[in-house]
Amino acid sequence: MPGTSYDAATAAEYREAREIPREGLEAWRQAVAAEARLAPGATVLDVGAGTGGFAGAFHDWFGVKVLAVEPAAAMRALIPESAGVRALEGRAEALPVPDACADAAWLGSVMHHIGDLEAAARELRRTLRPGAPVLIRNTFPGRGERDLRVRFFPETADGVAGYPTVEEVEAAFATAGFRRSALRSLPQESAPTLAAYADRLRRDSDTKLRALSDDAYARGIARIRQAAAADPGTPAISWMDLLVLR
Repeated sequence: MPGTSYDAATAAEYREAREIPREGLEAWRQAVAAEARLAPGATVLDVGAGTGGFAGAFHDWFGVKVLAVEPAAAMRALIPESAGVRALEGRAEALPVPDACADAAWLGSVMHHIGDLEAAARELRRTLRPGAPVLIRNTFPGRGERDLRVRFFPETADGVAGYPTVEEVEAAFATAGFRRSALRSLPQESAPTLAAYADRLRRDSDTKLRALSDDAYARGIARIRQAAAADPGTPAISWMDLLVLR
């Protein structure tokens, strides 16, 4: 899916619908802390930063400086810049940062948007300090059954099947000397209830949902509403993978 475009309205919907509330990301905070061991003042390269949800989280969680690289101007305009977060125009295959400038790289839900994984791996090798991790948060083919979108919109599994697999990502990054050091699934609370999750969904802001027919999307929403009615107190918990390469 390289080249996905976002206008201002879609970017705003993305921020509203796709950014996970900070309190729903505790498992991710703990996992990143364990894998990256970031000290205050370290530099994190956020590749495909979107509207900056994770860039802000990294800065607040760990006191790090974040270089938030995003190719879409509409998305980049919504990144909340500060002394700790700097928004930069660029893409994974051509990062606009100096050599050996970062202590970790974060790629959140972007692997399927990268046109040349080997070129991206070379750029990350160039920009990371020796031993620094690449932290990849993504849905991978064959591992996405606990993703809420796949659960309630089963047709999205066809789209996920076209994403790079774990093995394909590892093979591409191996050309730049990276090897897997961890792979695990982690939960995130997308909304306090399934009803609230259905209310937050914005079809145009999600590449998985955007590809669905009108009927398939309507059936998925109906499934969520039915599940919410059956158990109103159930939080909307989704799972994604964290793949760590060094």
